[in-house]
Amino acid sequence: MFVDSHCHINFSDFDGESDALVARMAAANVTHAMCISVTYPEWPSVVALAERYANIYATAGVHPDYEDIEEPTVASLLERARHPKVQAIGETGLDYYRLQGDLEWQRERFRTHIRAARECGKPLVIHTRSASDDTLRLMREERAEEVGGVMHCFTETWEVASAALDLGFHISFSGIVSFKSAADLRDVAKRVPLERMLIETDAPYLAPVPFRGKRNEPSYVPHVAAAIAAVRETDAETIGRATSQNFFSLFRVEP
Repeated sequence: MFVDSHCHINFSDFDGESDALVARMAAANVTHAMCISVTYPEWPSVVALAERYANIYATAGVHPDYEDIEEPTVASLLERARHPKVQAIGETGLDYYRLQGDLEWQRERFRTHIRAARECGKPLVIHTRSASDDTLRLMREERAEEVGGVMHCFTETWEVASAALDLGFHISFSGIVSFKSAADLRDVAKRVPLERMLIETDAPYLAPVPFRGKRNEPSYVPHVAAAIAAVRETDAETIGRATSQNFFSLFRVEP
């Protein structure tokens, strides 16, 4: 059993393919997937997939990469979080890699998501890139540990992972962990407690070996498990079972 804890299968990359995509998931023993919101205009397409398929779930949030769009408010996030298939708040966080200049708006957006998550009691899906110090600082200041969540597509150091674990968060690994250049990340994957680990595709991005460079999809998530299993000297099925149970527990999803 495997679960894709983070994907964007509502994107245009998958137009007209949803039935085939879900069938390929089943063939690969991928039982569930979380489709992640990145802007308000595309949120209806996220929820539509969750409504159509019993094993697809959704989030509500606005990604830190997007400037000059409708800003989320606590009230608007809470409204979306009331949908019965919305299991988390996000994708949110900080990204100083793609954007430069005065990014206080990004930090305020992150604070808004954390406050909404605390109010509705749902976990956070957090993105951080080149911003780990501020990400952890805001998580502490806004008491993100009250709801917990996941540091998705983790690529930071063990020190950052350890700090997030101390705040009650899970660490999720994507196909990057299978890349030849990702030895340091595999060391982190070896050290994260299995009961606090998730796996994901971040589809359509970051396809794992042996599909690197191609469009990613949820049916490829067992290859992420296999890469982690190799460094932990176990098998992919063990990683799959543990991370699936973690997914069900964190996001309050029935197996």
